[in-house]
Amino acid sequence: MRELLLTLCFGLVAVTASMGQSNYSINIDVPEKQIKRGHLDLGGTNPGGDVIDVNSYYITINDKPFFPVVGELHFSRYPEQYWEESIQKMKAGGINVIATYVFWNIHEREEGTFDWSKNLNLRRFAELCEKNDVFLIVRMGPFCHGEMRNGGIPDWMYGRTFEIRSNDPDYLSYVDRLYGEIGKQCKGLLYKDGGPIVGVQLENEFQHSAAPWEITYPGARKELTVANINTNVTHEQISETQGQNPYADMGKDHMARLKQLAKNHGMDVPLYTATGWGNAAIVEKGSIPVTAGYAYPFWAPPSPSTFYLFKDIHKYPDYMPVSYDTDLYPSIPAEIGPGIQVKYSRRPVVDPASVLPLMVRIIGSGSNGIGYYMYHGGSTPVFDGKYYNEEVNGIPKVNYDFQAPIGQYGQVRPHHSSLKTLHMFLDEYAEMLAPMKTVLPEGYEDIKPENTQTLRYAVRSKGQQGFLFMVNFQDDVEIADINDVSVTVESGEETLRFPSTGTFDLKKSTSAIFPFNLKLGETMIKSATVQPLTTLRMEKGNCYVFSSFEGIVPELLLAGNVSLSDLQNANTSQIKSHTLVKGKNEKVFSFSVGKDQFLIIPQAMALNATKVDERLIISDGLILSDGDQLTMVTRSSNAAIYIYPSTTNSPKVVNASISKAKAVFKGASSYELSFEEVKAPVSVKQVTDRKYTITTDGDLGQLNDVFVEIDYVGDRGMAFIDGLLTTDHFYHQKKWEIGMKSYLSDLAGKEMVLIFHPLYDDQETLVDFSELPKFEGGNYLDIRGIEVVNEYKAILTF
Repeated sequence: MRELLLTLCFGLVAVTASMGQSNYSINIDVPEKQIKRGHLDLGGTNPGGDVIDVNSYYITINDKPFFPVVGELHFSRYPEQYWEESIQKMKAGGINVIATYVFWNIHEREEGTFDWSKNLNLRRFAELCEKNDVFLIVRMGPFCHGEMRNGGIPDWMYGRTFEIRSNDPDYLSYVDRLYGEIGKQCKGLLYKDGGPIVGVQLENEFQHSAAPWEITYPGARKELTVANINTNVTHEQISETQGQNPYADMGKDHMARLKQLAKNHGMDVPLYTATGWGNAAIVEKGSIPVTAGYAYPFWAPPSPSTFYLFKDIHKYPDYMPVSYDTDLYPSIPAEIGPGIQVKYSRRPVVDPASVLPLMVRIIGSGSNGIGYYMYHGGSTPVFDGKYYNEEVNGIPKVNYDFQAPIGQYGQVRPHHSSLKTLHMFLDEYAEMLAPMKTVLPEGYEDIKPENTQTLRYAVRSKGQQGFLFMVNFQDDVEIADINDVSVTVESGEETLRFPSTGTFDLKKSTSAIFPFNLKLGETMIKSATVQPLTTLRMEKGNCYVFSSFEGIVPELLLAGNVSLSDLQNANTSQIKSHTLVKGKNEKVFSFSVGKDQFLIIPQAMALNATKVDERLIISDGLILSDGDQLTMVTRSSNAAIYIYPSTTNSPKVVNASISKAKAVFKGASSYELSFEEVKAPVSVKQVTDRKYTITTDGDLGQLNDVFVEIDYVGDRGMAFIDGLLTTDHFYHQKKWEIGMKSYLSDLAGKEMVLIFHPLYDDQETLVDFSELPKFEGGNYLDIRGIEVVNEYKAILTF
């Protein structure tokens, strides 16, 4: 069998070819990661004695690595009556830290008068995070951006003699007052008090980015919300920068002053964060510089990004250069775009399948924390007829959906499920993963984004133990399956091969994390082509759950001559001195080694899996946990639910009927939930070719929500109640959804009017669309259909 080194058109990588097969290799026999401790002014203790600390590589709680999975939800952009449901949806998706902006301009709309009522009630939001056992990071500003009017700076700050975002004493006196008000809202809810608030973000993108002032004139150049001294180093959005910031010392001083002001008002927390990309200023050795990554930005032309290529992200963060010594701080990209906001002139379409590979690349590259902006969309409030979205930049006036995993009205999207599988892995294996170094294959730096034929992979390892990370995705180019590949991991002591024999296919848009030398209970897994998912801790022993992938034959190579029991849907064989357990694609299989149980489920099933009280709940409905009961939310009138290990008695169900179903795999209980189909209390009527009305009749009853799904091709849609704009939508090749439960009280005896506008053949935004309509007379509008869809809700108790 002849082997030769492949010379790729986009660079050299460690790969050999044999009869059309590609055999990749990586050597992990390199020095371990050197971790510094005790050098950062961070960390804190709660009344229970739990200690949060930060070293140069990861965060710890009680000296054990903690992997923050941060999801952004702006409480002021969502109705307060549904905050708790949204927090539970985020927690069900694997979010363990929520981040939220405090937008100064909507809390102090009139100088000297602060509003913390209703949807602006920060304290209530923090209390609900505490109730649902989720940490909270309060992003205090004063500048926030967030596509908010003036970036969150009040209009009345414009006409002042001092410069905002500077060390001017008059400006800092206003910031001091703002921080004082935030401190009052958070009093008693900080980590030091036993509360959920573990972190504060100071400012945002200081000396990197600013927002345009809304006080301007048509045709005028945009004036940014930034001090004059920083004008030349400031961008309107996230960008790569060139060279060093000549005012870096001033920036560090300003950030240090903000931290002290926050502490003066009781905001003394274990974690202070500051955006660190593109030379942005941080609190030197006093804040974690969080970074970002947007594969589909609305502020740049569509082009393949480097965010799907593995690298040493700890040493070389995305959006280099940075203003700090990367060896001193952990890599936590806390502002990754799982979606993107659209604006009038640019409407990037984010493929939900793009998000999981992006995160696997980030973690495989060496990050020990991740965060999503936005994880949950919303609607920006309107006060006294003033719109607070960034109108001068062409952002929709109300809609802040962001194509997020959870949308503007709480609708859960496919990437909520796919990301959950990663978050379950991180929750279970963070302690093992965090200290691991990143190892990259020879020639990795020569792979270009356009090269989609070469396998993208990296390893994180410590000693002989580790994880192989792989992705097959690239934005803005055509991608295909990568077929007939294998990966060899060499450690100096042994050679491990994935798979043990033969090859696998990495399907397009797929990412995978494979373990090696993973000790689970008394069982050593030498290598596996399945991804660890979670662990169920039961009286008779632990059950280790993995997920398999289409195109990859699932196998686990167990160290030694192992005695197996309870083997289901799998075959065993011996490879040298080890035991190989091999299942079939798309099939559940299981086995036991002594007290250690192993369950391998297909990825399609893993997407619907949730761990609740040491049980695996698999359902095509969304499962939310609230104390002793579960809530299922689904748009289908029939929903399956599998419970592993099996239950003796059927769950008690409210709002639906339940019946036993045929078991889908051994050891699991299977049930079918049926909801009584009811007529939605919402009606849609066409008035003209461009106008429709929506009316309501009664309340939701036992429904969770009613969605109006609008399939149209045009420029934009707008929704009005009593002549006032309620929400809006810029067409971007996705359906417009309106969740009606937020509007039912406003619609009593009234109607919502939908108005649509045509798309024109000379609009800049056409560059973002994969398909263009056939324009007639230079424009196009087609309302293809409007459907009213019920969302059902059932309460389950065991």
